[in-house]
Amino acid sequence: MANTQPQVRTYGNWRRPTTPGLLGLGMVGTIVLLAGLVATVITVMFGGLVNGVVVFAVMAGFLLTVAVKDKHGQSALTRTTNRLNWMRARSSGSNLYRSGPLGRTDWGTAQLPGLAAQSRLSEYTDSYGRPFAMIYVPSAGDYTVVIGTEPDGAALVDQEQIDSWVADWGHWLANLGDEAGIVAAAVTIETAPDTGRRLRGEVNLNIDPEAPAFAQAMLREVVASYPSGSATVRAYVSITFAAATRANGRRRDADEMGRELAARLPGLTQALSATGAGAARPLGAQQLCEVIRTAYDPEIAELIDDAHQSGEPFELRWSDVGPSGAQANWDSYRHDSALSVTWQMTEAPRGIVQANILTRFLAPHRDIARKRVTWLYRPIDVARAAAIVQSDLRAASFNMTSSDRPTARDVVGTRAAMATAEEEANGAGLVNFGMVVTATVTDPTRAADAKAAIENLSATARLRLRVVTGAQDSAFAAALPLGIVLPKHLKLPAELRGAL
Repeated sequence: MANTQPQVRTYGNWRRPTTPGLLGLGMVGTIVLLAGLVATVITVMFGGLVNGVVVFAVMAGFLLTVAVKDKHGQSALTRTTNRLNWMRARSSGSNLYRSGPLGRTDWGTAQLPGLAAQSRLSEYTDSYGRPFAMIYVPSAGDYTVVIGTEPDGAALVDQEQIDSWVADWGHWLANLGDEAGIVAAAVTIETAPDTGRRLRGEVNLNIDPEAPAFAQAMLREVVASYPSGSATVRAYVSITFAAATRANGRRRDADEMGRELAARLPGLTQALSATGAGAARPLGAQQLCEVIRTAYDPEIAELIDDAHQSGEPFELRWSDVGPSGAQANWDSYRHDSALSVTWQMTEAPRGIVQANILTRFLAPHRDIARKRVTWLYRPIDVARAAAIVQSDLRAASFNMTSSDRPTARDVVGTRAAMATAEEEANGAGLVNFGMVVTATVTDPTRAADAKAAIENLSATARLRLRVVTGAQDSAFAAALPLGIVLPKHLKLPAELRGAL
């Protein structure tokens, strides 16, 4: 008899882009090495052996700080620079934030701190008549819309349906490269404790006063006991568009972008619904304000739920969604009524994985009051994808053939680069991705438990995470659905960092 058992699909073949270089160095590091050797020879010829040794020692010392890296790929030069920048920020007081009437700002509002301080919020209506919020970041020249989703989950779902969702999600990401003006996208999965207000309001409104006393008592007991230990899961998809249609082109204003996105949002949300995201609707301005305000002050979540259940309007302005006080520490971030720690992914799961690799990692955890997992995507348009994969393939081949005994990682990397080039030639899309994870606790003494929980959960997902040091406030903002594209806020371009 033929074997009718369905074959489980696996996924993988992602790799970090590399540049060709010698001795584990990138292109820029190799250029520095060759220039240093030439300078050493010239110095020996005209300045003597002692001066030549000094030049060689300086060059070798600099290259050692670049070549020697830890398990997260951080070089000694990067760690030293990060520490110096942190010391300078702490001495200048820029890691402290105070807002409101008693704050340091002149306008007396609680605007967002850090990278999102200049952001502006406006609201428009799409062609389906749904209001949507649009965030504008002047420093980056980007507009962002946030879509709220209700994922169906994989419980009691056939494997064929899960495979179909994964395939449709891959197509949705690939199509982002064909969409004009899209520079980034992010998916945020947030788990938080359920306040029980919504359940209480729903039961109180629908309970039948003529029902048996036993049934009413049972419902009231459920309302009183069910919220204990329960959690809510929310998912948001933010899409960031460039204000300029081309490089050095004219930036479109908010009204122009609002009219354009009003026509494009229905297509994006409809395609997103087919990926297992459930009902996808753009968030309005008030909804987005509530999401950001709750992230900075978790205790206000109960007040917001009470206001919704009582029918009272809970109006928030964009200038009041930030924290009244915040302090960025070396490896943590204190904001209003909570303390948060943010990690960054330094390495994706090695080898091949199944579709449920992140199930436990995304699930609520009893030691973490609020957990926010954000996947960051930067789609690459089709015109650049072919050149990038070919350049990556040449770099991987050079790194493997530059040594008589190539390492196993170089061999596997070359195979992955060849597979990526073949898939791109067959029409697959190319996307740069990363991940940031934020764990929030309302009691600072529980921070150690939250850190241990994230480290254990990351092991189950085969992820390598590293605590963001010296920039916890920026990493916290990047994990929110604000459309912050981190490479646009770096003083040293990411391409140059990788070439070192």
